[in-house]
Amino acid sequence: MASNSKSETFLQRYGYDLLLASVAALYVLTVPYTKVEESFNVQAMHDILYHRTKLDNYDHLEFPGVVPRTFLGALLVSVVAAPFVLTASLLHLPKFYALVIVRMALGCIILYTLRFFRRQIRNTFGHQVEAFFVILTAIQFHFLFYCTRPLPNILALGLVNLAYGYWFEGRVYAALNSLIFATTVFRCDMLLLLCSIGLQLLLTKKISVWGALKHCTGMALFCIGLTILVDSIMWKRLLWPEFEVFWFNSVLNKSSEWGTNAFHWYFTSALPRSLLAAYPLSLFGLFLDRRVRSFTFPVLAFIFLYSKLPHKELRFIISSVPIFNVSASIASNRIYNNRKKMIWNLLFLTLLALLLVSLAGTITSFMASYWNYPSGYALKELHGIGFHDDTDEQWVHIDTFSAMNGISRFCESDLPWRYSKEEQISLEEFQQRNFTFLINEHPVINGFKCLFTEDGFSRVRLKSGFPPISLVKEPKVYVHGSLRNQHIVSQNWSGCS
Repeated sequence: MASNSKSETFLQRYGYDLLLASVAALYVLTVPYTKVEESFNVQAMHDILYHRTKLDNYDHLEFPGVVPRTFLGALLVSVVAAPFVLTASLLHLPKFYALVIVRMALGCIILYTLRFFRRQIRNTFGHQVEAFFVILTAIQFHFLFYCTRPLPNILALGLVNLAYGYWFEGRVYAALNSLIFATTVFRCDMLLLLCSIGLQLLLTKKISVWGALKHCTGMALFCIGLTILVDSIMWKRLLWPEFEVFWFNSVLNKSSEWGTNAFHWYFTSALPRSLLAAYPLSLFGLFLDRRVRSFTFPVLAFIFLYSKLPHKELRFIISSVPIFNVSASIASNRIYNNRKKMIWNLLFLTLLALLLVSLAGTITSFMASYWNYPSGYALKELHGIGFHDDTDEQWVHIDTFSAMNGISRFCESDLPWRYSKEEQISLEEFQQRNFTFLINEHPVINGFKCLFTEDGFSRVRLKSGFPPISLVKEPKVYVHGSLRNQHIVSQNWSGCS
């Protein structure tokens, strides 16, 4: 009996965490590779774990990217992951396992901060609202898929989750300090959320201008000093990364070079895709409980202000998802509690249908994302070639497209494999270089034989029957072998036709 009681207590305490962590872990294990948006932090974690104090070997000094980013997030995740990476090394597991470990570590950090916020939801709105919050989060694809991806937005998300928890708890200055940390260190655009929440607190007289200066100035100076100290060492120049990002994106408005969207895009595309069923439910929740309005309106203002910036991506507003889920959970809870009444029974059936549609949408998004990292799978298949220990070095050139779509330093293997990401090599020049293999977006390169291709996600196609949609894939990455190595290219390859 005592054992059953302990088991029940454990599930009551951590059951929701296990559910969310299991979904996030599933995404990591099935879609382990990373894209260009994650490249800085992924490479930084690799270099911290494997090169340590040998800064000259760090990837960012050779490939700095468009704007510099802070090392503080990568340092934190690396410290958490280091014991497990060391264990994997002692077991002689490939470096690829370290990629899974660092992503799992990041996911644990983010979900731990979400747990703190969830506890405040339970204290404010009750156990059932917390339960619906977990259900809605679990069947939304983007939040749990992104929570293990080392993006600056996700590192900031952890602090935003803490800020939401403190806000619900009534510790408003702690909430503001969390947002200050997120703004000055990880994502300067969190300034919009900080200002929206700060203004609301000021108008409702929960804070004063003098109180904010007294409680928050020290945190701002500490965060700025910390990031300047650490990142100036790592980048080998005096640097406040997020100030440079702010200047590049907001003052110079150069982020628009990466594409632009209409003003309404966040409301008509990003939020519907990220929230799914929670989107209409969150709007209903605003009418049902006025308490949630004071939390939701500042977040809506944040998205409205952010919409002024032409370049838009879903991950930029991922930090708004938990608040919308709270409002949606309140609506779901009210519908569930009144399900035996006539009109509410119809709403309950609608709720069930929305949840099923959300689940179907999440499965579709997951399948599309699975096929979105073709170069990672291409390199894995290439590594399947068996070489003897005394084999000459096998040089693999990875072009820019492939480096952006699945390959990181964690994917590299030991001797005889060697890798190059040298840029601006013309297709004609490759046959004059000493590369054994090319992982490339071009199907034909002189001096090389195309060995095999990797398909990638192209589009969704509607069709008759069940399921009503199918994913269209097409060749995205081509792996070529040098014709100088006939013992390799003469093997039985699938080819590229």
